[in-house]
Amino acid sequence: MTRKVTIKPSNHVFHVNEGETVLDAALREGLVIAYGCRHGSCGTCKGRLLEGAVDYGVYQEHALSDAERSAGMALFCQARALNDLVIEVREVNAAKGIEIRTLPARVHKMERAAADVMLLELKLPAGERLRFLAGQYIDLMLRDGTRRSFSMANAPHDEAFLQLHFRNYGGPFSDYIFGRMKERDILRFEGPFGTFFLREDSTKPVVLLASGTGFAPIKAIVEHVLHAGVRRPMALYWGCRTRADLYLNELPERWRREHGVRYVPVLSEPLRGDGWSGRTGLVHHAVMADFPDLSGYQVYASGAPAMVEAAHADLTSRCGLPEDELYSDAFTPYVPTGGTA
Repeated sequence: MTRKVTIKPSNHVFHVNEGETVLDAALREGLVIAYGCRHGSCGTCKGRLLEGAVDYGVYQEHALSDAERSAGMALFCQARALNDLVIEVREVNAAKGIEIRTLPARVHKMERAAADVMLLELKLPAGERLRFLAGQYIDLMLRDGTRRSFSMANAPHDEAFLQLHFRNYGGPFSDYIFGRMKERDILRFEGPFGTFFLREDSTKPVVLLASGTGFAPIKAIVEHVLHAGVRRPMALYWGCRTRADLYLNELPERWRREHGVRYVPVLSEPLRGDGWSGRTGLVHHAVMADFPDLSGYQVYASGAPAMVEAAHADLTSRCGLPEDELYSDAFTPYVPTGGTA
């Protein structure tokens, strides 16, 4: 049995099949609502249930609190319609028409950029290309069915290879990437996914906020901006623990010298041997110190969930950043069981 879903305020209508999530159904019918992780961890797809009832699915409580659920909110990457629905959620027109595909790719190059960071280049089959927006991600799929999401670090115009940045978090996937993967291996992936990309219909100045390998989609966005000639003031804040964790530091330094991109690296735990004289502490605190009034800005935050959540809370409540002008890509783990039902 199918259920009808109406999106407000656009009045766009789509249909959900039995057992299908609201998000999956919308994407299948060519409507893109804001989303990120697709497994109930990041909260990007959160919206309001105006009419109807849903099975809320499995999710992490920090992404949807009991108070929010009681107030009529739901995570549409997990929610399944129990009857016809009317929902209020942000739609993202820029991603319409981009096909989600499953493709093979060959491992072209592997480069250890830091002790726990691997840079990977994937080559698509001859004649194939992947259409995507700078900042989106793909899911890599291993033969045993394991899959993990990775943001693409290259801009769409630089399509010779898909560039991915891996951090070794431990576990089977990291063991494979850092221990057994070899150049010329064949992988399969699905994508592109996500709505983390520059809103080019705005002229507001931009603050880019990254922690760790959250630098990957930020790199793609900056390189797209520079290639497309977008003329908006941009400031990049990259937070890491130690100097060695700034694994591509020369690249944003070059953007600063050659293109006027403001670049502020921030270390939370610099080592004595780092000789660090730059900014220290939490990276979003550095943004708050430099931009006490963000009411006229857009902020794009990518990286550890704790950083993204803290930035959202503090920048909106203390610096005046409008809720709908913060776009995020929290690098959340997949949670197959548990969570909140």
